[in-house]
Amino acid sequence: MGLTKIAKGLAVYLGHNTHNTDLIVRSLTPQTRASFLTRFCSTFNSVIMEKVYFRNASDSKELDIVFRFANTNLKIDREFNFRRQMNEPIDAILARIQSNIQNRLAKTFKKSGKPPAEINVKLFGGSYDGNFKEMTFAELFSKDFSGIKLQVVDTVYEMVFNPPWISSLKLPSCILAGFVIYPTNVQIQFGERQFSKGVWYKAKKPTDLDWEICGEGFQYLVKPEDVGYYLKFILTPRNKQGIDGPVMEKVSNSAVQDAPGLCPFQNRHHYTPDYLSDSNEIRVVTYNLLADLYASSDYAGSTLFSYCPSKFLQIDYRKPLFINEIIGYNSDLICLQEVDQRIFDFDLKEILEQPPYNFQGLMAPKGKCAEGVAVFFRKSRFELLDSQVLHLGSNIPVLPVFESLWNKIKVNTQLAERICDRSTTLQTCLLRIKGTDNYVLVANTHLYFHPDADHIRLLQMGFSILFVEHIISKAVKDFNIGSAQNIGLIFCGDFNSVPECGIYKLMTEQLAAESLEDWRSNSEEAVSNVELSQPFKMTSACGAPEFTHYTTLFSGCLDYIFYQSDRFELLKYVPLPTEEELKANAAIPSAVFPSDHVALVADLRFKSVTE
Repeated sequence: MGLTKIAKGLAVYLGHNTHNTDLIVRSLTPQTRASFLTRFCSTFNSVIMEKVYFRNASDSKELDIVFRFANTNLKIDREFNFRRQMNEPIDAILARIQSNIQNRLAKTFKKSGKPPAEINVKLFGGSYDGNFKEMTFAELFSKDFSGIKLQVVDTVYEMVFNPPWISSLKLPSCILAGFVIYPTNVQIQFGERQFSKGVWYKAKKPTDLDWEICGEGFQYLVKPEDVGYYLKFILTPRNKQGIDGPVMEKVSNSAVQDAPGLCPFQNRHHYTPDYLSDSNEIRVVTYNLLADLYASSDYAGSTLFSYCPSKFLQIDYRKPLFINEIIGYNSDLICLQEVDQRIFDFDLKEILEQPPYNFQGLMAPKGKCAEGVAVFFRKSRFELLDSQVLHLGSNIPVLPVFESLWNKIKVNTQLAERICDRSTTLQTCLLRIKGTDNYVLVANTHLYFHPDADHIRLLQMGFSILFVEHIISKAVKDFNIGSAQNIGLIFCGDFNSVPECGIYKLMTEQLAAESLEDWRSNSEEAVSNVELSQPFKMTSACGAPEFTHYTTLFSGCLDYIFYQSDRFELLKYVPLPTEEELKANAAIPSAVFPSDHVALVADLRFKSVTE
C-alpha cells in the first residue's frame, strides 16, 4: 500500500488534511510504518473508496482510464493507465485490464512463485444488474451510471467521468540551486490551475521510496542544501467545485546542480529591491533573450558563440538565469525580443502571469518564424486598451499611412524587394495607468540585423514611427482620451543600430538627414532623396552605453529604451555590467550571462500635463 494512500486514509480517519497526514506517515520509521499499516488496513478499507478515472475529450473517440491498484498480498502498488476506444465493448476493455494486471503480477512472482490463477475485474451495481454485455462506455456514460463500481480483486473503485485531468506536464532538465524551478507545458482539462495543488519533494535517488517534502505550489526556489538531490513534483488537478482528478508526478532527470556563482545581474538587482509605489512611476525593462532557435544551431556552436561551452547554450540552462533576472528587476513593463514561442507559452507565462507577479503577456511572432517579440505588463498597474502587431515587410506597400514614404523608395526595385521581404515585426500596446488619466503607448521591435542594412533599418524605423503616429491619433478618438498630451510613448527594442547611426539621430534629434551615410550602406540599394523626421521628443533612458551586446565577433550598443521626454522624466537607470564582467569568460553568453545581450532597466515618471 502506497504512502499517499495511507495518508488519505489516515486523514479521513483522524479528520486531518492529506498534506499533514502525508508528513506524519513519511516521518515514521520503516518498522513503525509496517506495524501501523497492519493495524490500520482493516479500518482504512472501510473508510476510503478508491476511484477509477475515465476521460474522454469532446473532440476525441479515445477513452483514458487511470486507477491505482495496491494489494499487499499480491505485492503490488502501482498506477495503471489504459487508452481504449469509447465504442469498444466494456467486456473487452475489462479483459484488457485483467490481462495487463495478470502480466504485471507474473513478473512480480517470477522468482517467488505463481500469482493467483485468475484476477477478477468486473463492473457491478447501478440499475443494470451487472449486465453490461455488448454495451460500450460511450453508451454507459451517456446514461445514469451512478452506483456502478469497478472491482479489481477485492478493491472497489468509484467511477469518475471527466474529472480534472492533467494531459501534459514536464520538468526542466537543468535545475540550479538558488533559482526558481517550475513545471512547464502544464495542461489541465476539466479543472483550473488556481484550484489545483502542487507539492515538491526531494530524494537522493530517483528510485527512493521515501521522498522528503520541500515545497508547495507551482514554483519552488531551489535551496543550496538541495544540491545533489532529485526533485519530484506531484500535481493534483482540481476544479472550482473542489473535485480532484488523478494526480500526476514527475521526477527530474538530473540532480540539482550548484549555482554558477554570482551572476552580474544579481548585483544589478540591488538597484531594484522593490516595486515602484507611485502610480505614475514606471520601471521598464527591455531584453533580447537570444532565441533557442539561434543558440542551438550548429553555426552558433562553431562560430557565433564558439567561446561558450555548449552546456551553457542549452535553453534549459539559460532559462532559469534569464527568468530569475527578469523577475528580480521588479518591473512594471517588460519588452522582450528573440522570444521562442514555446518559451513564451510554457515558461515566461508560467512564471510571470502567476502570483505573485501577475503580469499579462502578449506575443508577436515574426511572420512564420518560431520566435518574435513580447510585452508583459503588470495588471495591478495597467489596463490594456489596445494591442497591435504589424509585420512591416508585407504591410509597407499596402497601408495608406505608409504611402508617401513607400512611393519614394519603391522605384528602386532591389531596395523595395529587400525591405518587403523582411519578417520584422512591430508590437504596440496602449495601456491606461490605473487610477490616473495617463496612458502609455508601448512599442517593441527587433530590427533587421544584416551588417550592410543600415538603410533598411532606418527605413523600418521611419515606417514604425508613421504607424505609431497613426495609433496615437486613432486612440485619442477611439478611447475618448482628452488629448495626445495624455499619452506617453515608450519605444523599446533591439534596433541593431549603434548610436553613431541614423536611428539614434532620428529618435533623439527628430531628424535623419538625406546626407546620412546610412542611406548608402549597400550601393545597389542606396536610398536617395529621402529625409526622415518624427514629431516625438525622445531620449534614450540609458544614454548610449558602450555595450549592450558583447560577443567576440561584435560588441556595441544595439538596445535602447527610448522615452518621450516631454511626457516622462527619467528617475534612474540600472548601471550596466562592466566590460570586465562581460569579457570574464571571453564574451557572452556564458555561465553567468544567459544571452548575448544585456537587459536595460530604467525608472520613468509620467509628467503631469502642466509640467
